[in-house]
Amino acid sequence: MRYITTPIYYVNDVPHLGHAYTTIIGDTIARFYRLQGHETKFLTGTDEHGQKIEQAAKERKFTPKEYTDKISAEFKKLWDELKINYDIYARTTDEKHIAFVQAMFLKMWQKGDIYKDQYEGHYCISCESFFTKSQLINENCCPDCGKITTLLKEESYFFRLSNYQDKILKWYEEKDPILPKNKKNELINFIQNGLKDLSITRTSFDWGIKLPKEINDDKHIIYVWLDALFIYVSSLGSEKEKFWPAHIHLVGKDILRFHAIYWPAFLMSVDLPLPKFIGAHGWWTKEGEKMSKSKGNVIKPKEIADTYGIEAFRYFLLREVPFGNDGDFSENMLINRINAELSNEFGNLLNRIIGMSNKYNDGKISQNGILNLYKNELDEVMQYLKLAIDFLENLQCNRYLEEIFKALNVANLAISKYEPWNLIKENKQEQANALIGLCANILAKASILLSPVLPDSCQKVAKALDFEISKSNYEKLIINNELLDFMASPCEALFPKIEKINLESKQEIKKEEKAKIKIDDFAKLEIKVAKVIDCQNIEGSEKLLKFQLEFDNKEIRQVLSGIAKFYKAKDLIGKQVCVLSNLKKAKIFGHESDGMILSAKSGDKLVLISPEQIVENGSLIS
Repeated sequence: MRYITTPIYYVNDVPHLGHAYTTIIGDTIARFYRLQGHETKFLTGTDEHGQKIEQAAKERKFTPKEYTDKISAEFKKLWDELKINYDIYARTTDEKHIAFVQAMFLKMWQKGDIYKDQYEGHYCISCESFFTKSQLINENCCPDCGKITTLLKEESYFFRLSNYQDKILKWYEEKDPILPKNKKNELINFIQNGLKDLSITRTSFDWGIKLPKEINDDKHIIYVWLDALFIYVSSLGSEKEKFWPAHIHLVGKDILRFHAIYWPAFLMSVDLPLPKFIGAHGWWTKEGEKMSKSKGNVIKPKEIADTYGIEAFRYFLLREVPFGNDGDFSENMLINRINAELSNEFGNLLNRIIGMSNKYNDGKISQNGILNLYKNELDEVMQYLKLAIDFLENLQCNRYLEEIFKALNVANLAISKYEPWNLIKENKQEQANALIGLCANILAKASILLSPVLPDSCQKVAKALDFEISKSNYEKLIINNELLDFMASPCEALFPKIEKINLESKQEIKKEEKAKIKIDDFAKLEIKVAKVIDCQNIEGSEKLLKFQLEFDNKEIRQVLSGIAKFYKAKDLIGKQVCVLSNLKKAKIFGHESDGMILSAKSGDKLVLISPEQIVENGSLIS
């Protein structure tokens, strides 16, 4: 069993690049474990209680629940748009979570780990954290975020965190649960300075979970971190025994202390097992500068994905920075990764294999002769792939991808070294076919391991070479180092090379595109009704349909449209469609297209625009 969690993200604002980074790591790890055959749960969600949320809602003239519903929906929508394959989307406002937290609080209380006293100290609303005077910077400022703290004096319930100091240090020593490993020393230093008992309730605001009825004290709200951390357990419901403890909690470095000190203490208090790993990643800057709204340099994940593609975005974030280090987002570096690695090393290798196999052997690719002729190359590849798996198990996603691309490089170098075109000229057909078989098997092995990062692209590779990305093929190709035969078929380019597309420029273009136009501008468009007399799928493309359209005077035109995922070709024959008919001719996927069929985007679907009633072919829309 494998249970992977991201933090439940605080809903004081909309999701940003750092949120996307954590979630993409979690999604990749979960997909990898499913590929290996592990029964896996992947959780993400939102943290919705606390004074900061109450204030943010009030500023925007919402109730706290209205506000949290709105922001939580934006997080969920983004993960769906980025094709994050989560199993659980958790919210701390769910009733089952509220009841679970109250039950855990009561258990701690009954055990003697919670007591009532007076609290006086400095509180950071932004971090939802308490600090002593000696911990502050610049007189009254929070040591974590730098914002001014508030001096509080109020009645509070305390958790006996000090009782667990030695137990937590022992856990670090025996289980070594912190990733990357250099983060452990920071935690040890913090603990050895002495853990003070933790104030775990507040009375100065209302937006949070009330104490259990058995304690009979309705003035108090449970501390947001005690509330939030238990979401990892409460969300499992009836499957708690099956999936707990978590295999990996993924967090940002700013909340490592809460997850690696407070959380294990809470779990020990209620007699629950501790997670196997807690992995803390760094922050992202943009071209060397911290992102902020005031600077206007905040990167929106959806805009990057829309501009460069979801999978290129995923690949860049995981490949660019060692896990635990801070990363710097640069458009130029993203484009370099796409062109040099995804396009040249990965996509172009598939194109070369398809081209050579069709030219030399009617698309048939055999494993015969590989072990006799190219065993050294195959052994080198397997060394890289085994290292890749080890790196991913330790959350070193960049090294994971680096090793896989070393394997792909072996295939590309083998083609340059042995020159199959010359082998054919020299009548060395066996060597040439074995070389293509070697490269196809390397690509298949690499694609299986790349599929957690590039799921759609790797499925295209699998379809083009006629094999499956599955647990059984993971075992055959990766664990047992077996070889397969393939049958190649055409495939559209996986990652076409791109020129720089500046995000800010694109935003400006979008604004211009949405600007109002004059009637003279509309008059330049010629939109006509045409009848579909034939429609066919285009071989090698999942998106394109090729239409033969009849206009007025029996004029026939060929037009391509990317709606194959939404319509069956045969069902469209005989229908009337609306066509932008004075568009310049274009060549798409090797086929001429003379016009554009109009469709409307509805959610994730494209819907063809058709006249309400049958009209004469060639009728002008005005």
